[in-house]
Amino acid sequence: MADIIIHPTAIVSEKAKIGLGSQIGPYCVIDGEVTLGSDSILVSHVVLSGRTTIGTGAKIYPFASIGHQPQDLKYSGEPSTLDIGDHCTIREGVTMNPGTKGGGLRTAIGNNCAFLANSHVGHDCTIGKNVIFSNNVMLAGHCEVGDFAIIGGGAAVIQYARVGAHSFVGGMSGLESDLIPYGIALGNRAYLSGLNIVGLARRGFSREDIHNLRRAYRVLFASEGTLKERTEHLSQAYGTHPIIHEIIDFIRIGGKRALCTPRGDNAI
Repeated sequence: MADIIIHPTAIVSEKAKIGLGSQIGPYCVIDGEVTLGSDSILVSHVVLSGRTTIGTGAKIYPFASIGHQPQDLKYSGEPSTLDIGDHCTIREGVTMNPGTKGGGLRTAIGNNCAFLANSHVGHDCTIGKNVIFSNNVMLAGHCEVGDFAIIGGGAAVIQYARVGAHSFVGGMSGLESDLIPYGIALGNRAYLSGLNIVGLARRGFSREDIHNLRRAYRVLFASEGTLKERTEHLSQAYGTHPIIHEIIDFIRIGGKRALCTPRGDNAI
C-alpha cells in the first residue's frame, strides 16, 4: 500500500484521518476532525478544518479554505459538517463552509465536481455530482445544485435558490430564482433563455429526448393559462417520460424562490 507523504512544513492534527497514498504539501494545515480520503493531494498552503470529510482522489490547490466556520452571523458553534465526494478538484482560493442549525447542519457535495479558482460554496448547500463552478462563482447558503449543472464565471446564486440538473448559468449572471433542469439562465438578473442543448448533446442525450424537451419547454413557457395548468397538461401529455417529469417534479416540489422564466422577448 502507498505511504502517506506529509511535507515537514505541514501541520496535521492528531484528530485528522488521512487516507493511504495521500500527499500533504508544503505549509498545509489540517485541524479539527478532518477525514481526507485515500490518494488525495493537497498541493500547498491548503487549510482543512472542522468536521470535514473529503472522499478519495481529491486534488486541492493553494490557498483553498475548506470547512471553516460558516459565514452566518447566527452560527453559534453547533457541530455541523461539510461532506465532499470522491475525485473532486478544488482550485486556488476556493472556500467551502459547513452547515448551520438553521439548514440541517450539513453542506454536501457529490462526486467528480470541479470548483475553479476563488469560487465559494455557502453553508447548508447541497450539490450533486459532476458539477462545475467556473472562476469566482458565488453560491449563497441553502442552495441546491443538481447533477451536471455548470455555473459560469463570476455568477452569483441567491440563498435558497435551486439550480436544476444539466442546467447552465451564464457567466456574470445573478440568479434570483429557481432554474429548471436542462435550462439556461443569463443576465444581470438572470432570465430563462432556453434549454442547455449544447450540454445535452455533449452528454449523449438522444435527438428524440432533446426534441421532447423543446416541446415541453414551449408548453411550459409559451402557452396560455397558468403555470399550474400548463404543468398539468404537460404531465398528462408525457405520461411517465422520465426527463420531462424531472422538470415537472422540480416545478411541483417548489422552493423558497420563484421560478426563473423567460423575458417577454425570449418566450420561446
